[in-house]
Amino acid sequence: MSLIGRYLSKTDFDSFEDFKANFKINVPADFNFAYDVVDVYAVEDRNKRALVYCDDNGVSLTFSFADVKLYSDKAANMLKKAGIQKGDAVMLVCKGRYEFWFFMIALHKIGAIGIPATHMLTTKDIVYRIERADIKNIVCINDPDLASYVEEAEAKVPGILQSKIILSGKRDGWISYEEEMAAASEHFERPTGSDAPTNSDISILYFTSGTVGMPKMVQHDFTYPLGHILTAKYWQNVEDNGLHYTVADTGWAKAVWGKIYGQWLSGCAVFVYDYDQFDPINVLKKSIEHKVTTFCAPPTVYRFLIKQDLRNFDCSCIKYCVTAGEPMNPEVYQQFLQQTGLRLMEGYGQTEMTVAIGTYAWMEPKPGSMGKPSPGYVIELINGEGKPAEIGEEGEIAVNIDALMPVGMFGGYYRDQDTTDRVKHDGWYYTGDMAWKDEDGYHWFVGRADDLIKSSGYRIGPFEVESALIQHPAVLECAITSVPDDIRGAIVKATVVLAPGHTGSDALVTELQEHVKKVTAPYKYPRIIEFATELPKTISGKIRRVAIRDKDKENM
Repeated sequence: MSLIGRYLSKTDFDSFEDFKANFKINVPADFNFAYDVVDVYAVEDRNKRALVYCDDNGVSLTFSFADVKLYSDKAANMLKKAGIQKGDAVMLVCKGRYEFWFFMIALHKIGAIGIPATHMLTTKDIVYRIERADIKNIVCINDPDLASYVEEAEAKVPGILQSKIILSGKRDGWISYEEEMAAASEHFERPTGSDAPTNSDISILYFTSGTVGMPKMVQHDFTYPLGHILTAKYWQNVEDNGLHYTVADTGWAKAVWGKIYGQWLSGCAVFVYDYDQFDPINVLKKSIEHKVTTFCAPPTVYRFLIKQDLRNFDCSCIKYCVTAGEPMNPEVYQQFLQQTGLRLMEGYGQTEMTVAIGTYAWMEPKPGSMGKPSPGYVIELINGEGKPAEIGEEGEIAVNIDALMPVGMFGGYYRDQDTTDRVKHDGWYYTGDMAWKDEDGYHWFVGRADDLIKSSGYRIGPFEVESALIQHPAVLECAITSVPDDIRGAIVKATVVLAPGHTGSDALVTELQEHVKKVTAPYKYPRIIEFATELPKTISGKIRRVAIRDKDKENM
C-alpha cells in the first residue's frame, strides 16, 4: 500500500508531456509527515517494511512502520523530558545510525525543528550552529572526539544548549539514549490547539554545504515532505514495497531527498548502510545482498564503481539508477551503461528545493544533461542582461515563484533576511547555478556562477573541462579552478586525482593538456595541472573549488 494517491490528483502518466501537464500535489491543511504517513502505515499496514539497516560489524536490522511509530513515540517523550517543546531546535549528528529516523519523526510529532548535521564538524562549526540556530539539544553518535567538540562548543556559548543525548554507551553530562529509551512511555498524543504544528511552521533546517562561503540555514516547513513525492516516485522511480538506497549519511540534505520522505510516501522502504569508511565494493555488495531495487548516488560514487568492472557482480536486483549533486561526466555514463545495462538518470536540485530539473522515465537521457524542468516548476535561464537566454546561451537557473510556487520550495534563510532577499526577489528565486538549454529543451549545467572562469575574454565553465579530462584513463577525478594571470586575467588550473596505476609526471601533464585540446575547444585547456591524492569536498561529496582557490591564494 502506497499513500501517494491521497496527495496526488493523478498518479500514473503516459508520457512526460502528460506528467508535466497533470502532476499536481494536493496539500492538506496541517499536514504532518509523522502522524499522516508513518502512523497511518503503522495502523493500516503495520508490518510494512520501512527501514533496512546494516553496518560493518555484522549488524543487520529491519524496522516496520509499526516499529518506527513505537520508537518515535518513545523518542518524542524522551525529548519532551529533556525540555524540548514546539519550535525548539535540535541538532542530529547521527552519521548513518538508524536512530536518526526515530528522532526526525519524534521532532515532527512535537513540532520541534530538526537540524541534521555532519559528523565531521569541529568545535568552531558546532559553536557557529548553536549560536545561529539557538540549538537546545544535540543528539550525537558516541564518537569520543565528536562528543568532546560538542562539550567544548557548549562551554564557549553557555546558556544556549540545554541537554545532550549520546546514542550508545554513557558519558558524563550526557543523557543515555539506551536508558531513556527503555524508560520512555510508548504513547505520545498528537498535540492540539496552539501546541500543534501548522503547515507554515519550520520543521527542518539544513546548513548548506558551504561550497562558496559560510553555511546558510535553509528552512523548510511541514509541507516539505510532500514535495519529495516528485523526487522519489517519479525521478528515482521507487517501487511500492521496493528498497531504495541513496548513498548519503544523515548529515546532509540528500538524506531527506533519498532516505525518508518521498520514499515512505511512495510505499518504498529505505536502505541504510552505516559504513565505517566508504568503499565502493562494499557499497555494491551490501546493495546486492539486501536486494536494493533503486539506487541513487552522486557522480563521485559512480566514478569509483566503474573502475571495479561491474560485470563481475550480479546487479540484477537494481532496476533503476539516478544521480545528482553535481553533473555526470558522459564518459562515466557510457561506462556504467556498458557494464550494467542501466541508464543513469540525472537530476538537479538544491537544499532549497526538491528535484527542479530531471531526466524522467519517459525521457531518453542525454549524458551530461540534467534533463527538463519538473512539473510544478516554472524555470527560466536568465542571461547577463536580465533577459531569458536564447537556445544555447548560458543563463542563471531561476524559478518563477510568482507563476507557481513549488511544493517543497524553501521559506528563506533562517534569521538572514538580507541573504534571502538577494536570491528571492521580483517573483523569482535565483539559484546561483548557470546552465544552457538545447533545442529539445534539455538543460545542461555549466557551473556555479562563482566558479565560472573568465580568461582572455572567454567564459569557461569548469564542468566541460572536467568532463574532457575524466575521459582520459589516467584521471580518476578532477577539479577545474582559475588562477589569476596578468595577461589573460585568469587561466585554467586542473587539480587531478590519478587512477590506480598512474603516476604524475611532466609528460603526463603534457598528455592531459593535449587530450583536452582535442576533446573540447583548445582555449579551454588547463595551463596548470597539479596532481593530488584527493579533492577537498563537502560531506555531500561536492567538490569545494573555493578551497582550492583559497589555497592557491595563500601560496601566491
